[in-house]
Amino acid sequence: MDLIELFFVCLGAAVVVFYGVKMVCFAKMLYPRVCFPQPDSFFTSMGEWAVVTGGSDGIGKAYAFELAGRGLNVVILSRTKDKLDRVALEIGETTGQKVKVIVADFTEDDMYEHIEENLKGLNISVLVNNVGILPSHIPCKFLQTKDLEQRITKVINCNVKALVKFMLKRILWDFGKGVIVNISSGVASVPSPMYTMYCASKVFVERFSQGLQAEYKAKRIMIQAVAPFGVSTPMTGYQKSNMVTLTAEDFVRTSLEYLQAGDKTYGSICHTVLGWMVQAVPQQILHSETMQDSLLEYVKKRVGT
Repeated sequence: MDLIELFFVCLGAAVVVFYGVKMVCFAKMLYPRVCFPQPDSFFTSMGEWAVVTGGSDGIGKAYAFELAGRGLNVVILSRTKDKLDRVALEIGETTGQKVKVIVADFTEDDMYEHIEENLKGLNISVLVNNVGILPSHIPCKFLQTKDLEQRITKVINCNVKALVKFMLKRILWDFGKGVIVNISSGVASVPSPMYTMYCASKVFVERFSQGLQAEYKAKRIMIQAVAPFGVSTPMTGYQKSNMVTLTAEDFVRTSLEYLQAGDKTYGSICHTVLGWMVQAVPQQILHSETMQDSLLEYVKKRVGT
């Protein structure tokens, strides 16, 4: 066997191994309860309280309900007290768990001491960093964003700074053993025109989460970035749920099954497949003006504008 033949044999073997590993990973995603089993006391064995930011609506509200249903008391944070109080009452009546509300606007930068005071003395075992905002409800090019300077500050404060400045820095410091779930987005899988600033902020969430998991894994702290695609929430205009666009409750239920699947998950098998498909599409196609115009028209149609 000459050198060229040896090269192609090795290349072929590498390709087979690569796709073999992909198939094994995919098979494991199909059966999370078998491949990543969790005992009934998985969450309660680590502590008594879960903290959920952006907990008055959408994915955050669904996490709060699900974690309370699994035996944890919950702290929900959001900027609208009326919504928080209604959700707290629902959770308490439905699950019988304690619920604490903290009013906090994460687009601002002056409420971290207030939050810290309200969390003192709580045995926190789960943190869900869910709070996040879009620069614009309808996707647009960066310079077309209304009130651009103000939106830049708010997006960075809410999507990036809130993750680091308090919710991880302070809680991670006190953690002995626990789970931190940081909500990213499927659009961060590739550079995404029309969602440029939002996508970039969610890439930070992923890389920060993965780096922290490597640093603190030995301390039995589980840190995972969760990157959903379509979920029917206020942020997405309550899009009609289907096989790809999940309800917040269904998405949260499945995403928690993948907690032990690694430092990043798409949260469901359909979103995992979608993530692989998006990454396989040439960027020249995704970044074309035609694709950007189509995306804009699609979103406008879905949100009814």
